[in-house]
Amino acid sequence: MELALETRSQGTWTVVRVAGELDMHTSPQIREEVLARATDGDRRIALDLTEVSFMDSSSLGVLVMCLKRLREQDGRLVLVGVQGSPMKVLVLTGLDRVFDIFDTAAELPSD
Repeated sequence: MELALETRSQGTWTVVRVAGELDMHTSPQIREEVLARATDGDRRIALDLTEVSFMDSSSLGVLVMCLKRLREQDGRLVLVGVQGSPMKVLVLTGLDRVFDIFDTAAELPSD
């Protein structure tokens, strides 16, 4: 399945809507998008995973790498709309305690 990415601004946040499945073939697209946004100066990035039906362990590595890169630049990476299989993977690995996770983009902090 192909991955679709759509980026928009919401207040001080750059929201990247992700649709499809995150696996070893598609997760590099997430890395490229997040790192490109960070290079462009975006410091608050939210990955909206509402439309992600599957996420494997290789995707977790990409998400953690992006989180670390943004933190190194005094930025922030959060997840939005994580449910089903992706949430199960985050919980099983304990990464649900590492990432800030919001139910919807409307809940993103404005500070």
